[in-house]
Amino acid sequence: MFFLYQILLILLLLVSPIIIFFRILKNKEDKKRFLEKFSISSKNRKKGNLVWFHGASVGELLSVIPLIKIYEKKKSIKQILITSSTLSSSKVIDKFNFKKTVHQFYPIDLFFFTNSFLKFWRPKIAIFIESEIWPCMYKNIYKNKIPLVLLNARLTKKTFNRWMRISFFSKSIFNKITITYPQNLETRKFLQKINVNKIKFLGNLKFAQDQHEVKSLDWEKLKFQLNKKKIWVASSTHKNEEIFCVKAHLEIKKRYKNLLTIIIPRHIHRVKDIIPAIENLNLKVICHSNKPKNLKNVDIYIVDTFGETNKFHEIASSVFLGGSIIKRGGQNPLEAARHGAKIFHGPNTDNFKDIYKLLKLLHASKKVYTPKQLASSITFKKNKKIGFKIKNIGEKILKGTIKELDNIIKNEIKKT
Repeated sequence: MFFLYQILLILLLLVSPIIIFFRILKNKEDKKRFLEKFSISSKNRKKGNLVWFHGASVGELLSVIPLIKIYEKKKSIKQILITSSTLSSSKVIDKFNFKKTVHQFYPIDLFFFTNSFLKFWRPKIAIFIESEIWPCMYKNIYKNKIPLVLLNARLTKKTFNRWMRISFFSKSIFNKITITYPQNLETRKFLQKINVNKIKFLGNLKFAQDQHEVKSLDWEKLKFQLNKKKIWVASSTHKNEEIFCVKAHLEIKKRYKNLLTIIIPRHIHRVKDIIPAIENLNLKVICHSNKPKNLKNVDIYIVDTFGETNKFHEIASSVFLGGSIIKRGGQNPLEAARHGAKIFHGPNTDNFKDIYKLLKLLHASKKVYTPKQLASSITFKKNKKIGFKIKNIGEKILKGTIKELDNIIKNEIKKT
């Protein structure tokens, strides 16, 4: 099975120049850094102990920012490496201006590239986030006797069933993990069935997700304009969900004439299709990248830049989360709920059902099926008590996680 996996990747490697070329044209690839995916580093490896975090994209990496900030201050750690697969995640990480931390794109999962990557970076620990399971890299990490942690691990029933179809292969991969920290009890149950070596439940690290960021003068000026309007946010929207929210906007506007609906699409490249669809409904649309100075008569404000979502969640009292009207499993609601916003979502939230269950118990979320139902439920008053509860849960989980990782890292440092 592993042999077939490698053959498929080699075939993909042969056509990779064509794939990368088209991805560069679509602004999905960094033309100056794509060689990192072939394990050709663009950054230097400093002397001393290095901690490596890997996450697929923005959401996974943001969940470990509190950990990275703590390790930035530890004298025993000389460098922190973050790897990811998407261009958007690299741009978000750059905004934090870390001193010890560098970002690289994750290499293609072939023996040569993964082995070359590990020889260059020589991490004391490899921390993979959520569902990042790469057979070749796992084998090479194990071969090099590097502790491998699967942090905030997440397995859905669908992905678990896929792994069980190739149970012998999957067990040989999962057995390379030193310790797994599942984010929910369902994942723990699935990991036990796969016979993972060591499992410890600490809770969902996304409760501790960092919210602190530098606010620019441009943002403060925009915030001043936004405070004059009745605003709500539709975040991480997918195709057809923007129009769903625009129809809700038209209903709400019957009650509030100075309404402004802020839409943050999940995929920014779709903005060129979203704008004409909204304008066809005789609504005035403006984009965040245009740095508007006057929002008078604007109906829909589209955020078309990376790493800005949290700012808009912070000022909103109501947030609709996309990927939930269509069957995408929903989006993580904690970022917005932490700021005291009421969360609205469609019926499809399987990827975060444990979090939505908690928010429902706290009366902090509501499921909606139609634009009219959404419109009638929107509130313009925050619930700060919810934010405090989430923060307290997050602090406990973060403290436990740091303690666990510190013990592993200290043991590795003692060996050298």
